[in-house]
Amino acid sequence: MPTIPESRSVGPYNLKPGRIIGAKYQIDSRLGSGWEGEVYRVIEKRSGAVRAIKLFYPKRNKGGKTSTFYARKLERLRDCGLVVKYHHTESLTLAGQRVVALVSECAEGAVLDEIIKRARGRHLPDQEALMILHRIVEGLVQIHARGDYHGDVHGRNVLVKRVGVFFDLRLFDFYNFGAPTAARRRDDIIDCIRLFYDMLGGQPRYAHARPEFKHIIAGLRHDIILRRFPTAPKLLHHIETFAWGDQR
Repeated sequence: MPTIPESRSVGPYNLKPGRIIGAKYQIDSRLGSGWEGEVYRVIEKRSGAVRAIKLFYPKRNKGGKTSTFYARKLERLRDCGLVVKYHHTESLTLAGQRVVALVSECAEGAVLDEIIKRARGRHLPDQEALMILHRIVEGLVQIHARGDYHGDVHGRNVLVKRVGVFFDLRLFDFYNFGAPTAARRRDDIIDCIRLFYDMLGGQPRYAHARPEFKHIIAGLRHDIILRRFPTAPKLLHHIETFAWGDQR
């Protein structure tokens, strides 16, 4: 991993479509940004392959520690269905300074937060929200089974693509809170149930939510949620087997 000079910071990048970086990637569009850096959809000039590149801000990636953590985690979890497939890491020059770039598959879809915002009434239909929750929990079951955790499950870190009657999801931006522990895996459970609450419309609609959904959300009481669903497999089993009440 290249050493990043710390004499000055670089970013935001705000790269425009058509720009060539690293002499081999053409910027197609900006996919998003966060605390660590910015993500772009790019096209490899030689092959025409579409990729995603995460460009880390040097001030958030001193010594390449953040990018190394992220690359290692993606590689370790590459066979998990909801994790983007990591390709490689390299360094590029931007504004006269070396910047670490993490290259991965470019997953298609829309950010879940944006889907919620565009939805009628700013909430998803019950069945869609439940199906997305189910897919997220399935992904967490795989991640947790490898002794790992996500650390930052929320609507801006979930990419959703409709495929027929199903949803194809990807989880982004794993957060480094330190060594994997049972407590951090329990935090993932809390986070995904909070996301379910948000998909259903949050506080304004919670009073009118189905009893079956209120049982899962438990008023966002962490103690109750973790008593009912202490692990991701427990939550997944409940989602797949609970009995529906009368349709309203």
